[in-house]
Amino acid sequence: MINIFIAFLAYLIDKRFGEFRFIKHPVIIIGSIISFFEHKFYKDSILRGLLLVLFVICCVSFVSISISTFLNNLNIVLNIGFTSILASMFIAHKMLHDSVLEILVSTNKKKSISMLVSRDTQNMSESDIYKASIETYAENLSDGVIAPLFYLLLFGLDGIVIYKAINTMDSMVGYRNEKYEKYGKVAALLDDIANYIPSRLTAILIMIVAKKKNIFAFYEDGKKHDSPNAGHPITAMALMLGVKLGGDTYYFSKLKKKAYFGEGRKNITKSDVKRALSLLYAD
Repeated sequence: MINIFIAFLAYLIDKRFGEFRFIKHPVIIIGSIISFFEHKFYKDSILRGLLLVLFVICCVSFVSISISTFLNNLNIVLNIGFTSILASMFIAHKMLHDSVLEILVSTNKKKSISMLVSRDTQNMSESDIYKASIETYAENLSDGVIAPLFYLLLFGLDGIVIYKAINTMDSMVGYRNEKYEKYGKVAALLDDIANYIPSRLTAILIMIVAKKKNIFAFYEDGKKHDSPNAGHPITAMALMLGVKLGGDTYYFSKLKKKAYFGEGRKNITKSDVKRALSLLYAD
């Protein structure tokens, strides 16, 4: 019950305040640990990548368990209060929401969307920009909101911290390129495992909030995505909006064939983005 209360408070704190810019964000600290290991011990091998994962998880676990032990010795009200504040720093719904909302009002939408996606943006149409915005929002609802809350509910502060460490490792080294093909393989696999349930929970939650009769209708298209997880919330969002997301996309000047997700029109509008943003973030 305490974890439920903490998760609820943490979400409200994030929604109201977002990032606390006056202190160094813990994800940046985790990133520094990852960079330190890579600088000292990098080798493009699966074993070295495994050692990275073990090193980072041990470091963040030690710090998290130490903080949790200290907080558990406090008055229960102080414990819940401080834990909720710390946990809110690992939830990114306000930052995600505001980043996508910024695209709608930006005078240079291509530059704004380029800050959020890895795809080529120079030749994007307005519809392409809005499509990328919705896909990014849907995918990151899982990574940045539902998954952290899921592990906070299950394992308390330690759960959300370790999950975020796994997710950060994947975002930094989990790429299929010359440098990280082997080194990042363990981190990428662990991230896929950690997000397996939360990504599907995110999709189900979207379908429920959208009042869809078949809450599992996302699965058929969702499994067509290259990622074992990302396609499910993207498809659910597409079904909620009545549009098609996905489709062929340019990355680094090369066309990548991608499946379509959802049913309906291909032309994506500003109002579609607004509807997506309002789905789980009502003011």
